[in-house]
Amino acid sequence: MSARATSNTGMPAGYFGAMYAKDDDPWGFSSRWYEYRKYALTMALLSSPRYESAFEPGGSIGILSAALAERCDELICTDLSSRAIELASENLAPYGERVRAYVADVVDDWPAGRFDLIVLSELLYYLDDASLTTVVDRLPDSLTADGELVAVHWRWPVGEYPRTGDDVHEVLMASDLVHRGGYADRDFRADVFTARPLPSVAESGGLVGPPEDGHEQ
Repeated sequence: MSARATSNTGMPAGYFGAMYAKDDDPWGFSSRWYEYRKYALTMALLSSPRYESAFEPGGSIGILSAALAERCDELICTDLSSRAIELASENLAPYGERVRAYVADVVDDWPAGRFDLIVLSELLYYLDDASLTTVVDRLPDSLTADGELVAVHWRWPVGEYPRTGDDVHEVLMASDLVHRGGYADRDFRADVFTARPLPSVAESGGLVGPPEDGHEQ
């Protein structure tokens, strides 16, 4: 189970700082098979082999960020925890200036512009109701015309979290985003969204003809 930082949460004050004070990798991002399996499945869900610009808020120590950097020309990775960003910067140093990691709040410091890829991994269940609404409402306008959003969240209930991963994904499903596909097992759920209907990977590659309306349902 992962955890990312934001100040607009229903979590106790200092929760994330205390976690990183105890351990530089408090959720085992770099050691647990659960995490590596989840990262592999997340990357497999991406529809494009390459992205020009990507944004990963709540990137923590940069383990998934490094996998994203392999497929992105530019990547912004943020987290509220200064210690997490310090470690992420070390992990992402091989990618040079095309990857930026800095301290930011997912609600108050959302970057301007549009992205080809937005990754929300183990983040949204920490947000209070107002903050979750703010983030979800801005997502369609933060994607390029052909951009996609990947949301990935732990499904098991955690007593101190404001909501479950399934709660988060139901909010996303009810939003103005277009659901493209996903994966779910007992542990986590991953869903891919776009701002408008787009052809499937097979359709884009000419392997099959498009549906009658020209787009994936």
